[in-house]
Amino acid sequence: MKQYLDLCTHILENGTVKQDRTGTGTKSVFGYQMRYNLQEGFPLMTTKKTAFRLIATELLWFLKGNTNIRTLIEDRNPIWDEWGFERWVKSDEYVGPDMTDFGRRSLEDEDFAAIYKVEMENYKKQIIEDDQFAERYGDLGPIYGKQWRSWTTGNEVIDQIDALIKGIKTNPDSRRHIVTAWNPSEVKDMALPPCHAMFQFYVADGKLSCQLYQRSADVFLGVPFNIASYALLVHLIAEECGLKVGEFVHTLGDAHIYLNHMEQVKEQLSRTPRELPTLRINLQDKSIFDLTIADIELEGYDPHPKIKAPIAV
Repeated sequence: MKQYLDLCTHILENGTVKQDRTGTGTKSVFGYQMRYNLQEGFPLMTTKKTAFRLIATELLWFLKGNTNIRTLIEDRNPIWDEWGFERWVKSDEYVGPDMTDFGRRSLEDEDFAAIYKVEMENYKKQIIEDDQFAERYGDLGPIYGKQWRSWTTGNEVIDQIDALIKGIKTNPDSRRHIVTAWNPSEVKDMALPPCHAMFQFYVADGKLSCQLYQRSADVFLGVPFNIASYALLVHLIAEECGLKVGEFVHTLGDAHIYLNHMEQVKEQLSRTPRELPTLRINLQDKSIFDLTIADIELEGYDPHPKIKAPIAV
């Protein structure tokens, strides 16, 4: 994962301090690219433990076109919990304790962390048990899954992933193997406008490669997940299309380290990368749309310990 560690060093040495919508502040660079040869191993971070099960279940959630976190909560996947919870605590119906800036406060204030944990557990319990509550406060709006599988324009609904697979199979040399999650007409309705905004696939010598354009990149918390998620997507689409994997090319717009992640990044940079794991997919007669986490296996993952950091919501 030298490419990723080089990015961290580049931002620390050359980044500009900027303000952001969360009020946390970042050190940022604009325009950066990393390349991962997927033949050399699966690019899951080894300088800190990264939860592959969460990455895989989130990607399968996207591929099924889902936008409600009830499914993720049932899968014990908390990746999107804060975004749904934020919608709840900012609503007129919420009458509990003040949850302003809950991500940072829960790490810095033990008393608040205990209150926040109770409120979050109550929120998730209601999502699971109350259909109407889940419909109002579990849905994150027209985020990735909706755009990937049900892009709406006028009276037409476009399944971009299905069209992508058909295009790769029937016209592999096309330069139009593109999926976009950035829908200007629906951005305002999304809990979080897409950070990984558009990706393009490329077939050469029987190998499938993918380039992602990511407009906004939280380098410490988000980017390790994004790298692994899109590497997994390449493997899945390649399996579906009868191809081998090639490269994952990761192009970043605003690549930033939050100012309250600086010490965590420096700790990670002090660690020596380890051998990359291997990915196994048991597709059999299934479509990738029907896969479960049980069909995806990671072998030989031996990372350094996890490093905690607050999420900026």
